[in-house]
Amino acid sequence: MNADYLIVGQGIAGSILAWTLSQRGYRVLIMNDPTLPSASKVSGGIFNPLTGKKLYRTWKADELFPFAHKFYSDMQAQLGGDFLHNCDVYRPYRSIEEQNSYLAQTADPNLSKYVVERADDAKFSPFVENPYGGLQITQAGWVDCVQMLQKIEHYFIENKQYIHDRVDYQKIEIQGDGVAYNDLKIKKILFCEGYEARQNPFFNWLPFNPVKGQSLIAIVEDYTLQEIINQGTFILPLDGKGKCRLGATYSWHDLDWEATEDGRAYLEDKIKPYLKKKYQILEQHAGIRPSTKDRRPFVGIHPEYASLGIFNGLGTKGVSLAPFFANQFVNFLETGEEIDKEANIERIFSLYFRSK
Repeated sequence: MNADYLIVGQGIAGSILAWTLSQRGYRVLIMNDPTLPSASKVSGGIFNPLTGKKLYRTWKADELFPFAHKFYSDMQAQLGGDFLHNCDVYRPYRSIEEQNSYLAQTADPNLSKYVVERADDAKFSPFVENPYGGLQITQAGWVDCVQMLQKIEHYFIENKQYIHDRVDYQKIEIQGDGVAYNDLKIKKILFCEGYEARQNPFFNWLPFNPVKGQSLIAIVEDYTLQEIINQGTFILPLDGKGKCRLGATYSWHDLDWEATEDGRAYLEDKIKPYLKKKYQILEQHAGIRPSTKDRRPFVGIHPEYASLGIFNGLGTKGVSLAPFFANQFVNFLETGEEIDKEANIERIFSLYFRSK
């Protein structure tokens, strides 16, 4: 069997890259091992232009967010389903000092475009503590990653372009005009393996800085908000009937896929001061995000093997970053158009040659 591209891994990165290539008319195969744990399947899928305690504007927000909104809208229209949820993020102020600081920051036109001029504080007050009011951020929302991944998987299976298997790196045979793998003849293999990329002998020199995250699924009594609440931790409404995701923790140690009592206690302690409603925990999830040391993606072609590429390192902002950089990567593969220097793995080729 011949193909233009073999995508290894079907998390957020692999799904979006495979879809982008397919939409450009390429013959794409996905190889994915469903027995491997996946951070994408437990991701909140939130996209938010203003983040962090210091209210940073997301890197390249002016380019990323318009692109992502159109990308997911178009994908949803073609695949069906209801996985794109556009909604505001409401951030209750913790103090007068924080209120004054945020109001001063959002007077900047670069930030003000993402903020509602007058937040609807009365709407949120029955549900969360907001005696000082709050900041309401627009152009935000979330993607139901589980549903989106299922739609992508079904699409490629229907078209006989999906292989349920774990890649065997020893079977990859680099040839002059591409790659052979078992009975496959492929122009390029593009690795989208998330945290598992650290085991990839072709790309294990990349400086990943993985982060473990935990979240809770809960039923919140009489909870009807559709907006995301964020005050260091977040409350993400999932179904409009009180089912919510509460998250998330960030840990750079104990990198395993196990949910812990410490993680649960941390989240409950953080959410308790601002959530007014009672809730019951249904599930607890854990995942390892493929973050990088410089907080920028890993996109590009191997320094020695032109038929091997990588699309990874999207970290905590995979839903925001993936559409834009998948498009950039495909443009590079098609025409040689440059990948953003901060994302291109050429920025760290020295690490590869140093490791030789």
